[in-house]
Amino acid sequence: MLIDTYGRVATDLRVSLTDRCNLRCTYCMPEEGLQWLAKPDLLTDDEIVRLVRIAVTRLGVEEVRFTGGEPLLRPGLVSIIERCAALEPRPRLSLTTNGIGLKRTARALKDAGLDRVNVSLDTLRPDVFKTLTRRDRHRDVLEGLEAARAAGLTPVKVNTVLMPGLNDDEAPDLLAWAVENDYELRFIEQMPLDAQHGWKREGMITAGDILASLRTRFDLTAEGTDERGSAPAERWLVDGGPHRVGVIASVTRPFCSACDRTRLTADGQVRTCLFATEETDLRAALRAEGDAAATDDEIARIWKRAMWGKKAGSGLDDPAFLQPARPMSAIGG
Repeated sequence: MLIDTYGRVATDLRVSLTDRCNLRCTYCMPEEGLQWLAKPDLLTDDEIVRLVRIAVTRLGVEEVRFTGGEPLLRPGLVSIIERCAALEPRPRLSLTTNGIGLKRTARALKDAGLDRVNVSLDTLRPDVFKTLTRRDRHRDVLEGLEAARAAGLTPVKVNTVLMPGLNDDEAPDLLAWAVENDYELRFIEQMPLDAQHGWKREGMITAGDILASLRTRFDLTAEGTDERGSAPAERWLVDGGPHRVGVIASVTRPFCSACDRTRLTADGQVRTCLFATEETDLRAALRAEGDAAATDDEIARIWKRAMWGKKAGSGLDDPAFLQPARPMSAIGG
């Protein structure tokens, strides 16, 4: 198992397939984009599938989430999912995406074995979407969501970040829309993972702010901590159910003590935490040749050693907190 010194066991693997993205969200990267990873530095499809197989068959991973950047930009995505779905035991497979390419890929992804999707959408207003993402693709995301629901990639979860002065007034409208369309809405506090390192705690829209806004229109009943487990979102029944809304309060209500995640970057680095400042290289072991070639068991041992050293928490509340050098797009959501 991927166990750490605090007794936490990682059963959820987040795999970044690319650091590239076709949006330029203001809380993630600058308008001109970033210097992308060179293609030779990226894990190949075979290398990704091998690492997922090691995680599932040797390390106890039960769920695999493919992320980016934007994972739909990965040419071999459907094949990767199909091969991972064929593993024994079969992991649960999900995808976090901006939704722009879902209209044309949702059915193929479902047929390949994908179980569900999380789609990022921060606003119902096309003009605000264009301001936030610097791209005029709002309609594409809505159509992608509809295609995901029609393909059976359910529950379709919608991830929303509220930004002061832009969309912080939209929480009730977004929840009403999600309930109407049978999507599960999850608000995420803005985290210090932007490439510009411009995040500031002051002025951030907090979980408390979000819940207060939602309660101006809806009756929210907490599901309770017993049902949350290691899930990052605290969830509430909306007007008695069955619809739910979640809030991921990574900054103000951290859930580190129950974390069950291990992360793999697109260039083959293990990260024990979103906010980790150290990484462990698996790509070098994958690509070693001759007598130095690593077996699956040796790669598993490297991975286990990395996770054994996981810190107790993210350190966000520490005055000495340092933002990771990599932005979210290069880490994976």
